[in-house]
Formats: sequence, structure tokens, C-alpha cells
Amino acid sequence: MSADAAKGHSVEKIGGTSMAATAMLFDNVLVAGRKGAELYNRIFVVSAYAGMTDLLLEHKKSGRPGVHARFVADEGADGWREAMEEVRAAMHARNAEMFARADGLAQATAFVDMRIDAVAACLDDLARLRSHGRFCVKEQLVTVRELLAGLGEAHSAHSTALLLKERGVNAAFVDLTLWDQDDRRGLDERIVAALETVDLSTTLPIVTGYAGCVDGMVRRYARGYSEMTFSRIAVLTGAREAIIHKEFHLSSADPKLVGIDRARKIGRTNYDVADQLANLGMEAIHPGAGRGLRQTHIPLRVRNTFDREDGGTLICGDYVSEYPRVEIVTGIRHAQALQFFEQDMVGVKGYDAAILEALTAHGAWIVSKSSNANTITHYLSADAATVKRVMADLQQRYPEASVSAQPVAMVSVIGSDISRPSLVADALDALAGEGIGIIAMQHQIRNVDVQFIVDVAQYDAAVRALHRALVEQDEPAAAEGRRAA
Repeated sequence: MSADAAKGHSVEKIGGTSMAATAMLFDNVLVAGRKGAELYNRIFVVSAYAGMTDLLLEHKKSGRPGVHARFVADEGADGWREAMEEVRAAMHARNAEMFARADGLAQATAFVDMRIDAVAACLDDLARLRSHGRFCVKEQLVTVRELLAGLGEAHSAHSTALLLKERGVNAAFVDLTLWDQDDRRGLDERIVAALETVDLSTTLPIVTGYAGCVDGMVRRYARGYSEMTFSRIAVLTGAREAIIHKEFHLSSADPKLVGIDRARKIGRTNYDVADQLANLGMEAIHPGAGRGLRQTHIPLRVRNTFDREDGGTLICGDYVSEYPRVEIVTGIRHAQALQFFEQDMVGVKGYDAAILEALTAHGAWIVSKSSNANTITHYLSADAATVKRVMADLQQRYPEASVSAQPVAMVSVIGSDISRPSLVADALDALAGEGIGIIAMQHQIRNVDVQFIVDVAQYDAAVRALHRALVEQDEPAAAEGRRAA
């Protein structure tokens, strides 16, 4: 890509829910009143349409098996083939809703059928191989998951490029999915090769959020793979700005919980805050993706697809709020507090490493931890069954230790600078005023967040109380401070 072509361009990622609102997406993001040269100097990285990856893999929340889960379960040809036909029907239905012209719909449908038939043929071959007991196909099942994940993004990127062409935009479908190739390049090499001949001043690339690469995107990043592709494209092409289009504003709290009239849109914040949100599962951006943008000083903007005129939230590496304040109140409704007590721990090394080894082996997400002379507590975003397996491993290794766990909720107050001296006291007063007891509290020296551990049943009330005290009631004081300055 020439320096002139890449100068001043943006790289923009569109989430699945926004992709599904096709008319709004074109009106507010892809075209949004632009004409001629205004349409270009942008690269779009697209997710699969909402619900499509759930059908291909498994439902993200309910766990309902999709094609991959049913193939792994070895239900026979009928099980995974029925699931694959469900995907085909869903993709056909999505295309039928979007394409008004018969020739465009025919192209989109033919593309879907070609890709699904190719993947189904691969699964047929693997199923026949698996039927012979002498063959172990465990590693190939991981590859199947990668192959299926890319199918959703290939569909959405191809259809979007076709729809743009129907509107007179010179759009290019950029397929990174590796669906029929044998080469095993790394992510960066694949991105550079795909975009090196694209003239951004006259072409609008629509890039698949999934990229086939040697390490496996789903294996490394789970469902956050499209944000990693987006981030690496921004870094490798030297974007002036990275933009994520979501179905909501980045707000001071969940509007459904605190009330639409009480939630505040966040205008600016920094990557420290974005990291804290990702740690709690409320992703502004995948932490791995944010790291690359932060290191190369590329600002990230989070915009609401359904609010065309709003500039969204700008996230930079060096931003600090003008006055110490809480920007966001959020948390984890269902967490687990894993406590490891060993009287002989004092002055002895190795316990931390052993606990981390067990947590890693069982895939438990660590939100935070605390320790004293003889107790180490990890706060985990994990289900009870996973924690039980971790406890069993630790108890077997340290039979004299006391290992226990309890369900808790975590409410975190977050900001680029929350160093106001009375903040913790005000927070505790607010919680006490609502009759909410504190199980534990975490406050780091960096002054980016404070975590309050409370009973699961009191999560909603705790969020509302802390938001009222630290965001809503703090606004007049902040305004007075600005006037005084």
C-alpha cells in the first residue's frame, strides 16, 4: 500500500448486532451521506451477522450446540448436517432481507451455497476418517472450529461488498479466511499480502473479521478474534484512527439498570479504563487488540451505530480526566471467590505459582486477587463446576490446605483518575445507606478502579447506589471545580 493511499485513513470494525441492522448501517456508517472521494480512505472489518456464529459453533450464552458442537459430539451425519442446513437457511434468509435486486441476491446465495458445500465436504471426509477407529482426529476438530468460524465473516463481508457495489461504491471483498488455501502464514503476513495492492483512495475494502493463520484465531482469541484482526490492520497500515461501531454508547453504567435518563455517555477515556472493562467482560475492545493500538499511539473511537451524529467515545493512551472522577460503574454479577489457606505459607514461595497453574489448566478467568500472610484469594469469572475442578486439583496437591469457594458479585468503579480522597468513603456510605454489606474491597495504587465484593443478590442495588453517589451526585461538584478554575 502506497504512503499516499494510506495517509489519513481509518480502520473501522462493525459488530454483529450492527451488521444485522443493514439499512441503518448503510445510512449511518458505510455511506452516511458521503459521495465520491468521501467514501474512501476507510477500511471496514466486519463480524458475522448477529446469531450466525452461534449457529456455526455454539450459542455464546445458552450453550446450544451449533455445527461444530454437534460434529464434535459425533451425532452421526444427521446431527451436524441438520445444523449446517440451519446455517444455510439463516444465511439465505438474511440475504433475502437485504437484496432487492434479483441478480445481487443470486450472487449472494451462490456464494453462500459454494462455501457451505465446501465446508460440508471437508466435514464429510473427516467423519469418514473418524469412523475408522485407528485414526485420531482431535487436532483436526480444532481446525474444523476455525473453518466454521470464518464462514460467518465470509458471508457478511461478501454480502456487504455486493450491496455497496449496487449503490455505486467501488467496494472490494477482502477474504482473509483461508477457506481453500494450503499456506500457513501468520496473521500480519496475511493482512499485508491481502491489502498491499488496494488503493484506499478509490477502493473501499470490506475485510473478513476472521483471518486464517498459522496460530488459529479462535484458538488464541476465542470470540474476540475479529477485534484482533481489526487492531492488526490498523497497526500495520498506520491508521490515523481505529473505530468500533456498536449498538450502544459506552456509558457510565448499564442504562437498563440505572435508567436511561441517569446513564451518562462517556466522551473520552484511556486504554487503562478499556483494559479494566475488558477484564470484567464489558469489552470496549479485546485487551490484546487494545494493546497494539496503545503501543502505536492509534486512538480508538467507540461509536453507536444508531446515533449517526454523535462522535462516540474517544480512547487514547495519554488521556486523564481534568478532575478526579468515576467514569463507569459496572461489574460481574456472578463471580467466584476462591480462597486458599495454608498455615505454613508464611515465608514460603511456590503457592502462587501452583494456584495459577491450576487456574490456567481449567481455563478460569482471573479478575483480581489478594493475599496476606497465609491466604490467597482469587476472584474468578468462572462457573461453579470449573472452580470445583480447580479446588480438587489444589486439595490433592496440598492436602493440609483449606481450599474453599463462594459465589460473589463484584462491582467496580472505574476512571482514568479516581484519586479524589473521599471517593472510597463516599462509596462505602452509599452502600451502607442501602443496607449493602461489603464482603471485601480492592483498591490499587494506580487509581484506575476500586472493586467492591458484595452478595450476588445485592449486585443491582450496589451498582445503582454507587452510580448515584459517584457519577450523578458528583457532577455538580465537578462543574463547580471547572468554573473555579
